[in-house]
Amino acid sequence: MFKLAAQMYTVREFTQTPKDIAESCRKVKAMGYDGIQISAFGPIDRKEMKAILDGEGLECAATHYSLDKIENDFDNFIEDHLLWNCPTPAIGGFFPGIENFNRPTWDAFIERFNRLAQKVADAKVGMRLGYHNHTHEFTAIDGVTPYSRLIRELNPATTWFEIDVFWAAFSGVDPSGLIRKVAHRIPLIHFKDLKLAFTPESTSMNEPTRKITEVGDGNLDWPAIINACRYAGTRWLAVERDQGDLPPFESLQRSIDNLRYRMGL
Repeated sequence: MFKLAAQMYTVREFTQTPKDIAESCRKVKAMGYDGIQISAFGPIDRKEMKAILDGEGLECAATHYSLDKIENDFDNFIEDHLLWNCPTPAIGGFFPGIENFNRPTWDAFIERFNRLAQKVADAKVGMRLGYHNHTHEFTAIDGVTPYSRLIRELNPATTWFEIDVFWAAFSGVDPSGLIRKVAHRIPLIHFKDLKLAFTPESTSMNEPTRKITEVGDGNLDWPAIINACRYAGTRWLAVERDQGDLPPFESLQRSIDNLRYRMGL
């Protein structure tokens, strides 16, 4: 049975102080979310964050930490996740830039990620390190995409994949097929919808703009995606909306209503 999480990056403007974090958690709990993903929060003591989670009855489904923060503040990184009972930290992606988008750069990143993921595993606290995709990972270098390399070369014993279905689809990749490729390595997934729209930004009537919208309000094949998540053993469906037409809290409400009442989750 799936659990639903709110990726709090969605409401990042409202999570920059402990007071606002508490109020934002209260709001998403009232919507019916089972947990949150901690991301883009302002400074907050780990114990105060724990008290907020416990007080609202929310689980910490996942987090986003930078590789630099994990490497440079490793002990506190571990203590945060132990206190929050969160075995699924992730990084929000690797962005080498156009000038460094080449095989040696990705070679070095994969080595670095595996080394750090092994250090997390060696702490023996039941944690694996996850990777969140955007679009550039699906651009081929010498005929091979970085994402296919990540699937093949990241150690499955110490790493997991946080697939973002919007960014995969935006790149022309079938999300459900991608989920099945990483079955049993995807405990949590990012849900957001892709809406094709003809706007002033469209270059022609044959090339609609692809924009983020609420889950169930766009053009993604949600029955196929959800069935793939069942096949893959995914536990958490994390709703996210980077930007869009609705205010962020309304967006989270719309998505969970669609998931609960239209999709039966």
